[in-house]
Amino acid sequence: MMFKSRWFFKHLVLYSFLIGFGFGLGFLLNVHMRNVSFSPQLFSLSPQLQPEILAIANETVVPEGQKGHSLVDPEKVTMHHNNMTREEELMRRASKVQETPLRKEKKVAFMFLTRGKLPLAKLWERFFNGHQGLFSVYIHTSNLSYVDDDIRETSPFYRRRIPSKEVKWGMVSMVEAERRLLANALLDEANQRFVLLSETDIPLFNFSTIYSYLINSTHSFVDLYDLPGPAGRGRYNRRMSPVITRSKWRKGSQWFEIDREIALAVVSDNTYFPLFKKHCRWKCYADEHYLPTFVHVMFPGKNANRSLTWTDWSRRGPHPRKYTRRSVRSELLTKLRNSEKGCVYNGKESNICYLFARKFDDSCIDMLIRFAGRIMGF
Repeated sequence: MMFKSRWFFKHLVLYSFLIGFGFGLGFLLNVHMRNVSFSPQLFSLSPQLQPEILAIANETVVPEGQKGHSLVDPEKVTMHHNNMTREEELMRRASKVQETPLRKEKKVAFMFLTRGKLPLAKLWERFFNGHQGLFSVYIHTSNLSYVDDDIRETSPFYRRRIPSKEVKWGMVSMVEAERRLLANALLDEANQRFVLLSETDIPLFNFSTIYSYLINSTHSFVDLYDLPGPAGRGRYNRRMSPVITRSKWRKGSQWFEIDREIALAVVSDNTYFPLFKKHCRWKCYADEHYLPTFVHVMFPGKNANRSLTWTDWSRRGPHPRKYTRRSVRSELLTKLRNSEKGCVYNGKESNICYLFARKFDDSCIDMLIRFAGRIMGF
């Protein structure tokens, strides 16, 4: 009996030790695992995306069966810092994309800031046709119920919508949408020039002419000027001082074309944009002042100080003239393609001053396609 009791006691101690050791080891491993961050996927892309979209550091994961059409979905982005929002993380990653020495063919990013669908899509499809590999398309729409299931898979607009948010006219949300478009476009290192367009814009020349004009330009094209009075300097908020003084304040068209250096600076801007977001609110119209002021201060020598998008402001009011079907004539398009005043391109006089024009409504589509081959060259 004593022998059995000693045997039982020894095994009881041994089993108790093993169980205690197991619990202790499990506790230590659990604590360690909580302090380690694993990121099996940084971005979630739609399986329908065109192949030119690049994975970032080979960390892109495509979920099986996903129908989404987001190029980079903020909801799927793993946080780098716990206090960063998903959109801030997107901006951070876009600003860190490095160009490889053996870069592919340079591309132009066509970024469409729209209310909903593109009524002039057929014209643009004709414009892009045959030039795959030289352009990228990005769409930001205020209509959050937007779906592109009716767009053909062969269309350059198929699955090109980025994660979008509601945009209010004249508010800072317009600038936020522009930065969102730039951040997504910057993730493709082949994109070297970035054009902001609306759903009412049309190209005035064929793709080869516009591509050459942009890629070979030594300047970016941001419209900016100093405007005295309530519609210009009167919108300045002195709370922006001393970072932004009244003498630095500029106004201009929101429709821009910029190079990669300026685009990177815009998405990386943690100095000027927060001031606009805080102090440029009602009746300030941030979309008319943020980029002109930013480029004026940061890149004065790189900018041509003009827009490449024609807009008719001859009629007084807060909105430019809208062209309807009856307005579309060969004389109009010819006039827009050949500027009477002229401009400077790469240090030389030129009569090609506008590559795009707006605002054309959906009733114009048939007339525009009719003149595309005869006048615009595509």
